[in-house]
Amino acid sequence: MSRKIKITLYHLVAILFSFIALLPFFWMLSTSFKSSGALLAIPIEWIPKDPTIKAYTRLFNNEGMIRAMINSILVTAGSIVASLLSSSMAAFAFSKLKFRFSNLLFVLFLSSMMIPSQVIFIPLYLIMNEIHLTNTLLAVILPCIFQAFAIFMLKQQMMSINDTYLDAAAIDGASLMKSFFMIILPMCKTALATLAIIVGMGAWNDYLLPLVLLTTRDNYTLPIILNSLNGQFSTEYNLLMAGSLITMLPLIIFYIVAQKYFSTGLQMGGIKG
Repeated sequence: MSRKIKITLYHLVAILFSFIALLPFFWMLSTSFKSSGALLAIPIEWIPKDPTIKAYTRLFNNEGMIRAMINSILVTAGSIVASLLSSSMAAFAFSKLKFRFSNLLFVLFLSSMMIPSQVIFIPLYLIMNEIHLTNTLLAVILPCIFQAFAIFMLKQQMMSINDTYLDAAAIDGASLMKSFFMIILPMCKTALATLAIIVGMGAWNDYLLPLVLLTTRDNYTLPIILNSLNGQFSTEYNLLMAGSLITMLPLIIFYIVAQKYFSTGLQMGGIKG
């Protein structure tokens, strides 16, 4: 078999699998523009005969939807900032500062990745209740300070940076904190961008933690509001698909803008050190 035929077959198979992967997205997009009567039509109307935007109109007129979008944006932005700042500082300490039991402490910290997040929900709720932060967006943001994977990834990246940069900065009179912000962070921008995508996607899509910590509709995030669209006895799928599409769009745009950093950052954080 010639090389051209192999390449052609490879691309045909890739196109086939891509089409299969995108099929649910096409169905969701199509359903969001259907009327209630066309939802269960047989055969399936992939292109609605009478497209309508009533589902989107009802969605944005739904009580709490606009507020939930704002809450999700605030939680996502706050989670990214909190995670990147705390994780980069911890990674800098583990990679560049020599202190007693640093390796043991790092291993113990990494071992926390084996604990399912659901296990800590009740203790986390009790802590937030004790410091009077339950039913606030800050309660959802603060747990992002402790990200073992983020620290591991940034530590691997920072270990690849030569210590002579810090020595030269110290000779010029720069403080350790200034060296961290002016030298280390700019050299880790690829890994930071990758982590921003990972943390942002996790915070935007998180359902369980906000459900546990947020109790009033004014503080709900998008996943909780979308779940409320499911009725007890019936579900309006066009409304639900419209909400799901609106929820996905920011993530798609975010990933398209930062995708050049994503794979590079994972590779650099995973193999260096």
